[in-house]
Amino acid sequence: MTSPRRTVAQAIREALLTGEPTAKVFAARQVARDWRLGRLACEFDVAMPDRPAWPASLELLPPSQMPKRGKMGSQRNRIALWHALAHIEFAAIDLALDMAGRFGAAMERAFVDDFLSVAADEAMHFALIARKLEALDSRYGALPVHDGLWSAAQDTAHDVAARLAIVPMVLEARGLDVTPATLERVRAQGDENGARILQRILDDEIRHVAVGSKHFHAVCAERDEKPRESWQKLVEMHFSGVLKGPFNDSARLAGGLPRDFYAALA
Repeated sequence: MTSPRRTVAQAIREALLTGEPTAKVFAARQVARDWRLGRLACEFDVAMPDRPAWPASLELLPPSQMPKRGKMGSQRNRIALWHALAHIEFAAIDLALDMAGRFGAAMERAFVDDFLSVAADEAMHFALIARKLEALDSRYGALPVHDGLWSAAQDTAHDVAARLAIVPMVLEARGLDVTPATLERVRAQGDENGARILQRILDDEIRHVAVGSKHFHAVCAERDEKPRESWQKLVEMHFSGVLKGPFNDSARLAGGLPRDFYAALA
């Protein structure tokens, strides 16, 4: 008698509760691969944790207490930049996993396909940056980090539209705005390897914003709501920060986020 297959929800939950960084990278990529190959049952039989496991040694500070990063000139400031990027990508693994596991039961199968693929991308981004930190004689966890990204997930855990509006369509879209300038600063330092990493991340993040926008529009169509007005309302309700430019309008448009969505809130 064959043993029952693990469910996709069980596999996602296990990955979320994996705190060691390298193990989480492997777990996220394995969930995505097993799902793609049909090895996981399409059942959502376990709840997602309130928060994922992160390294026990990670020092979490409120965003307002984070040390200010200097310019790129010194080794210390380069490490601070790559460490901040590592934390963004590490948290993004969990955000994508949680999206698939928390809301997958109520959504189309393509929703789970898309966000497990995003989780695998974020895991790869983190692995590239972790290797970069090692080349700088540092490691993920060497500096304090803030909890702002997961706070956004907790604030939107009740509603898939709110989660889609805030995580891919605000937070990831912000990455489209700031990454090109960071890439140019890194390249100006003669760090072509770092520039290639950032270009890969930028290309993938455009696709991730597009995934979020596609499913947000689908939810709005199902609820008979106008996407632009619904997005603006959800951002005003759930995003405590400020939408501020300069905006990478072309990358945002490629990600399914036209200027008339965000210009009025900027």
